[in-house]
Amino acid sequence: MRIYLAHGASGDAASMAPYVDGLVQRGLTARAVSLPVSKAERAVDRYRQQVEDVEQAVIGGHSYGGRVASLLAAEPPAPAGLVLLSYPLHRPGRVEWQARTEHWTSIRCPVLLLSGESDPFARIELLRTAVDRLVDHELVTYAGLGHGLKPVLDQVLTRIAGFVRRL
Repeated sequence: MRIYLAHGASGDAASMAPYVDGLVQRGLTARAVSLPVSKAERAVDRYRQQVEDVEQAVIGGHSYGGRVASLLAAEPPAPAGLVLLSYPLHRPGRVEWQARTEHWTSIRCPVLLLSGESDPFARIELLRTAVDRLVDHELVTYAGLGHGLKPVLDQVLTRIAGFVRRL
């Protein structure tokens, strides 16, 4: 099973190298996805074009890349799994999260969400409410972390590898 991970709005495919390389070191097949930075809904087709067999793949990404992957996962055919790293639930300082998760009710695959508890893009109490829209999810949070997960990269990669192996 191949894992595809897309970058956040301020990154590019190369910025996902620590994740891809770490998953490969754990014996998994992983690849970075390159997305145009645009409205997430406009990037779904670009993501889909880079996935060889979506039904046999785990898709995901960091922030914006995760949002695009989640929109793709909400459309048939469903991927085998979805990994959301620092999902951008809302804009910093805002609390409107419903519009960015409406499509979650259409996601039928298992979802692993990893988030910092101090992420300005996902207030933790709102994220804990939002995940109830998902049929099958695991939420893992990290105290003291904001929007980036690199300080706990090893833990994150171990979680992703375990999630993929259980699918």
